[in-house]
Amino acid sequence: MGLMAFSVSVRNSDKTPPLIQRFGNDVVGVADRVVALPVNGVKNSFSSVSNLINTYEENTKLKAQLDDLAQTKTRANTLKAENKELKKQLNLDNTLTDYTKINAAVLTRSPANWQNNLVINKGSLAGIKKNMPVMAGSGLIGRVVEVNGTNSKVELVTTDNQSANRFAAEVVTANGTANGIMTGYDKQSRQLKMGQLNTDAKIKVGDTVQTSGLGGLTPRGLYIGKVSKVKHDNYGLALSLTVKPAVNLDDFTVVTVIKRQLAGD
Repeated sequence: MGLMAFSVSVRNSDKTPPLIQRFGNDVVGVADRVVALPVNGVKNSFSSVSNLINTYEENTKLKAQLDDLAQTKTRANTLKAENKELKKQLNLDNTLTDYTKINAAVLTRSPANWQNNLVINKGSLAGIKKNMPVMAGSGLIGRVVEVNGTNSKVELVTTDNQSANRFAAEVVTANGTANGIMTGYDKQSRQLKMGQLNTDAKIKVGDTVQTSGLGGLTPRGLYIGKVSKVKHDNYGLALSLTVKPAVNLDDFTVVTVIKRQLAGD
């Protein structure tokens, strides 16, 4: 401390011998490193302990999620086996929930039509047909509108074509399902809109929205998203929903085209 005070007092003096000032600075620098070394060691030790605790908590959460995933997978396999057995008893070949998948990659997505359509690298040679629904990840993103031999055009659910982005859907509630129609996309909130619902339906935020299978070529049970907002009109006669999409509609490069198995489409 004395050397520091002395250095400050004489640093602007022309009479200060450079050797004395350099010596003082060197001593202060060494003292600073001596003090900083144990302080930084203690600081790093606390940081390591904190990171270890955070890692343990994250590990515990991940284990719980894995347990839930294993249980969900087991339940899904059990339901699938039961469904197959029931179909045999009822002499049913296919139902609204049966479909096959055709995987494809996104070839082009023009910035000028980013929200409207894209082109994938599979076409009629791969079994793709017009109006087949298309998914990315776990969520529905659109339908096939043009089919060529080796590629197809997909119209997205975010399209501004109001007559094209309407399709039948249902909300899975605690008391059953409520049928409605997907009516459009809100560019500002980046969420889907759903209408023509029964006003008596007990729908809550967080309920699952999926395809109902009643619109033609779309099978039932394709995940669309979660209810984020429930709204009644001023007269309480109409019910509309805002739905958060299950997938980021701006970020995907691989898609899955869905082919419904139920005959008579």
